[in-house]
Amino acid sequence: QVQLVESGGGLVQAGGSLRLSCVASGRTFSNYAVGWFRQAPGSEREFVAACNWNGISTYYADFVKGRFTISRDNAKNTVYLQMNNLKPEDTAVYSCAARNGGNRYAFEDYNYRGQGTQVTVSS
Repeated sequence: QVQLVESGGGLVQAGGSLRLSCVASGRTFSNYAVGWFRQAPGSEREFVAACNWNGISTYYADFVKGRFTISRDNAKNTVYLQMNNLKPEDTAVYSCAARNGGNRYAFEDYNYRGQGTQVTVSS
């Protein structure tokens, strides 16, 4: 089992920045690829970003390219999502997830998922 706990969400004005963290415990974190997903009220969950086991390969949704950066520190069992130039439409609950195989863009293919952290961007 891998337990994932997110933190770093909050209220920020448009144009501001936040850094989300996701700390893993349990099995060897470096065995897993990781991803961030978000879900706004009344909307479906959507893929935000993902990286492979060592953070070298990264993948982003088009709507965050150039604004968000995913990274990980396996020594700290932590994955980060640096979010810059935030927009009101980025308001959502952000969740991290870990997987061993499967489709990086599909939340259901992730074996372990966190509870999420709320990000609210005011205009």
